[in-house]
Amino acid sequence: MQPVKINDKLFVMGQPSLADFDVLAGQGIATIINDRPDGEDAAQPGTAAEQSAALAAGLAYAHVPVTLGSISMDDVRAFQDVLSKSEGPVLAHCKSGVRALSLHVIGEVLDGRLRHDDVRDFGAVHGFDLSGAEAWLKANRNGS
Repeated sequence: MQPVKINDKLFVMGQPSLADFDVLAGQGIATIINDRPDGEDAAQPGTAAEQSAALAAGLAYAHVPVTLGSISMDDVRAFQDVLSKSEGPVLAHCKSGVRALSLHVIGEVLDGRLRHDDVRDFGAVHGFDLSGAEAWLKANRNGS
């Protein structure tokens, strides 16, 4: 799976292989955010292996593990913090890219840079179903 460009600072994708980290660094990515909890499935490399591969490729690395049903405000803010502090483009990933993009979109709505009503279309434009982000925003009473 190829990274999907969300804006000049953020790309999202499904699970990269450890060999992809060198390729991503060569494409200008500066930071990796892993949004998968360890042990989610047997095929994922895990945080320790990813961090080691990222550092070997010269990439900064952060782990903000979430499931769509357990995203908290702290998770959203941690994601935003890594994104804002990165000195270059960030690749955020989970199994499919949906959680990574959901964390971003929730923060954008909460901070007034995206309207809640535009979340579904924003996801569709980038090839992702953001109904989970919409549900989170509704449950947390942010409807604008």
